[in-house]
Amino acid sequence: MKKTGSLADLEPGEWGIISGLSAQGEMRRRLQDLGFINATRVSCVQSSPLGDPRAYRVRETVIALRRKDAATILIKKEIPHE
Repeated sequence: MKKTGSLADLEPGEWGIISGLSAQGEMRRRLQDLGFINATRVSCVQSSPLGDPRAYRVRETVIALRRKDAATILIKKEIPHE
């Protein structure tokens, strides 16, 4: 089962598939250059003690993003069957 949301919704250990970007302008270009493009698998690796920023693995690279930037990356989150 899949649930739509943003990258900021992922908790450490969870993953999803990027379905789009709502960022505009230079931020959109920066995220695309870092590998945040449609149909790419991304996971939350770690959260800082206060929860911001978080580290995400995309295309074998770990990238730290602030929650406000991660919220512009739309994903389909994989929900395990219960």
